[in-house]
Amino acid sequence: MSIQSSENWTVNLKLDQPATKAERIDSKIRIIPLLHTLAYTVLQSVFIPEDLYQRMYICLKSLVTLPVPYCAVALNYARQMKMEQIAPGILFQRRVIAEHSLRNDLYPLHEKVFVFIDPAVFPLSLLNALKVDVESVNTDGGDPLICKRRVLLHTVIAGLGKQCHVDRLAHALEHLGEDLELHFQNVVTILEQRTEDGASDDNQYKTRLQKIYQDILTAAKDPSCPASKVETQLPCPEVSFHVWTKEEEIWNELVNFALMVPADGNSAYMDEDDLKRNSVMSTVSTDSGIEGDMPISEFSSIMIESQGGPEEQSSSQSFYRRPCVRWPKAGNRMTLMMEAIKGNGGYVLNKEERNLTARIVVMGDDRTLGRLAKTLHTIRKREARHLLLTKRVNLEMYYIPVTDQSSPSIQGGLPEDMLTLAGYLGSVDMWYDCNITGLGAMILKLAQMQSISQSESSDPNTFLLDIISYYTRVSQHPVHLPIYSVKICFSGLRSHTVEEVFVAQLAMDFPEIKRYRATFKDTIKGSVRYKKYNLQEFHGAVVSINYIKASISDREVEKGMSLSTSGMLMRVTPSCRVRSLHSVSMSFKDTNPTRPSMPSLRAVSANIRVLEDRTFRVCLDNDSHKTFKNVQSIKVSPCLDPGYCHQPSTKSKYSLGEGGKSLSKYLNKNLTLPINTFYGNEQ
Repeated sequence: MSIQSSENWTVNLKLDQPATKAERIDSKIRIIPLLHTLAYTVLQSVFIPEDLYQRMYICLKSLVTLPVPYCAVALNYARQMKMEQIAPGILFQRRVIAEHSLRNDLYPLHEKVFVFIDPAVFPLSLLNALKVDVESVNTDGGDPLICKRRVLLHTVIAGLGKQCHVDRLAHALEHLGEDLELHFQNVVTILEQRTEDGASDDNQYKTRLQKIYQDILTAAKDPSCPASKVETQLPCPEVSFHVWTKEEEIWNELVNFALMVPADGNSAYMDEDDLKRNSVMSTVSTDSGIEGDMPISEFSSIMIESQGGPEEQSSSQSFYRRPCVRWPKAGNRMTLMMEAIKGNGGYVLNKEERNLTARIVVMGDDRTLGRLAKTLHTIRKREARHLLLTKRVNLEMYYIPVTDQSSPSIQGGLPEDMLTLAGYLGSVDMWYDCNITGLGAMILKLAQMQSISQSESSDPNTFLLDIISYYTRVSQHPVHLPIYSVKICFSGLRSHTVEEVFVAQLAMDFPEIKRYRATFKDTIKGSVRYKKYNLQEFHGAVVSINYIKASISDREVEKGMSLSTSGMLMRVTPSCRVRSLHSVSMSFKDTNPTRPSMPSLRAVSANIRVLEDRTFRVCLDNDSHKTFKNVQSIKVSPCLDPGYCHQPSTKSKYSLGEGGKSLSKYLNKNLTLPINTFYGNEQ
């Protein structure tokens, strides 16, 4: 098959007067979806005419004059289109190299997708079927040899165009022997040098590609054998599936990824259960206790400095010893991990910084995002004093809303909306609402269909993996969800304090107060019902509220009041009128529904305590695992970034010198949860 007859490899798009059409309100909402579709099509296309490149670049340049987020997305894709025009196939090549960790010297970036499923929203019977849908497709497409063949085929066709015979090249690549690695490295070098040098020496660039093309055709072994189908389709990224049951699991996977540990390898950061298990199982030691009998790879991970080089390590690999690990303190565990990160634990890291990108995809509801916010806060707290992962790994977070809608509200026993944050993300980003928000029910149905037909058909369903691939590749603009911290004080003789974080809502109620339901007879003065229900204390508990009122000018106005209430609901999700205002909405409930309800107020922070001899219950993000009883007072405030609070160099960095005045008070010190979307918004 010749490339002249391949109509599906040519992109034919009509781009006429984009800026004029974009200025109309009805067309503005379609700009970013069209740009994402255009860029994703160019990424997978093999051959694009030169005039079409020019028209796309002019179109994207004209969109830069529009406001945010249109100009940010257009500028990003304008740079990519210019790069693809100079070196055709560079976007495809870099994407495959990063997603499948193909070794080379000029583009050392690595990416990996981690899918974390919240078991609270998925039935256990569907988890295996979902795991098959996510991971089984990568059994062939994730082979490094297949990925390198696809890169070579795509790059040579994109660079040579009509001068390349596709069938002969695919046949030669299929039967290429050890020279495949050499040609792959040469193609990567040519395109990376072409990107750095610009469009100079176009003849020399095509001559070098033509030489590689001829060498592949002549160096192929067994040309008489029929060739299998070598596709230029973009392979799916490397995806690992995890059932998120432990808080430390994301941290463990990030450490393993930073150390480039294989998926089936042992974790360099042992969790608490593993350490306890090893300390119990390894109580008897059979070695002599001499350092020479101990493998260097194990000994070096305990010491502060490495003892010996690779020669000594290889000489002791034959000796086997069960790891005798006692339960260490938190500081010792941090020291062990620091030494492993530095390379003394048997793993050697590359010299490049932040060349790893971990894409965390979570599937769940508001409870899942609450756990993710807690995990992010813990990571930032660990990294505040010792920058280990953040110097190496670029962390990106994605969210696919899924819920079972079976969790009752602690206030009234009715089903609570568990996708409030997903609704907010959908209102900010309409393309996210079209592609991602509606996946929840569909994923559950696909998992049920897969579990039923798993024995009948062995062909995996690629729909979910395709959506995850598109979502993680295209949505690079985060929406920052504010994280709030709450300090909970308990009552009793052993009063203590607990600090937690939440991102969706905080619900407060008094379990001993019954909900008063008034009827017509209850409102008649002098009746038995009136005396029975109105003389008793059914009006709730008296609480004191001190809060800072939210204002557009960010002026701190402290206010206070006392009222009788049976509960309170504090929501973080901004309303439509104050979408950009980072504050919480506080609404109070009365036991008597006949009285007019108190209007909700918006506050930046609040301090609530009960004035009577009563206690209340607090539930965070509608999560039963984050429910606290016998609470006497709570203090809610925006969560501060631990990295800012623990590093004095960050504060002194923005000083004005001798005057003593500092600019640090103007910096945003609040910690937010960045969820990548297609549009994004400003922090």
